[in-house]
Amino acid sequence: MIRHLTRIPGARRLWSKFPIGSVSLRTEYDIWDRPHYAYGVYKSAQLARNLKLQEISVIEFGVAGGNGLVALERIAEQVSQHLNIKISTFGFDTGQGMPPPTDYRDLPHVWQAGFYSMDQNKLRSRLRTAELVLGNVADTTSELTTRSNFPPIAFVAFDLDYYSSTKSAFGIFAGPSSSRLPRVHCYFDDIVWPEHACHNEYTGELCAIREFNDENESQKISKIPNLAWMRKYPARWNEQIYIHHDFDHPSYCQLVTPPGDTYRERPLQ
Repeated sequence: MIRHLTRIPGARRLWSKFPIGSVSLRTEYDIWDRPHYAYGVYKSAQLARNLKLQEISVIEFGVAGGNGLVALERIAEQVSQHLNIKISTFGFDTGQGMPPPTDYRDLPHVWQAGFYSMDQNKLRSRLRTAELVLGNVADTTSELTTRSNFPPIAFVAFDLDYYSSTKSAFGIFAGPSSSRLPRVHCYFDDIVWPEHACHNEYTGELCAIREFNDENESQKISKIPNLAWMRKYPARWNEQIYIHHDFDHPSYCQLVTPPGDTYRERPLQ
């Protein structure tokens, strides 16, 4: 019935105010405050289940005031219950706002030191289970991935604005293969807006992605092509979903197609 109601003008807006229905249905129709986070957490949790894993980690880089981390924590809790998989949530930040830009690649015409400061005590009071990891991401990423019994990384939201900070955050993929899924869903916040940033592959997050791919033979970060075509309702965030591929991961070639679904024939659209 809910699926039929979505054809009525304004129905999805009303549904968003009263988000009833299953986690899978709301993810399919983007009925979340942050549907890009929900998509990444849900799809990565599905992959983990198909790989017979019991626990995963989801991460936000660039916490600032904390609204994104709070949303990620809530989404993780609901997806965890729905798919019966444990999900640990982490948020990385300096805790002191943005550092000074290093050079033009950090887009200093858009962002400057001190932007997006954090009230640590206020944020911690809003969190239930998420762990706030404060400090320079160049140091804190390696500390996290080398912990004993660390749940493999499944989804990462990059919202660090700067090229330099994003490049450092990619250290999260430098740990052993056991520290991540063979394919990690990623969301990059700063490749679309603001318009006056004039984003390109030589500055900002896009530059960090390009350099990561140039420097790593068996690991690549690549956008999901034509994701908007596969969604019920195309949205801007569809262009911001990427996958970190670890081609040497022991589980990269493990079959994850659900039983009975061979994808060999599709009905004509």
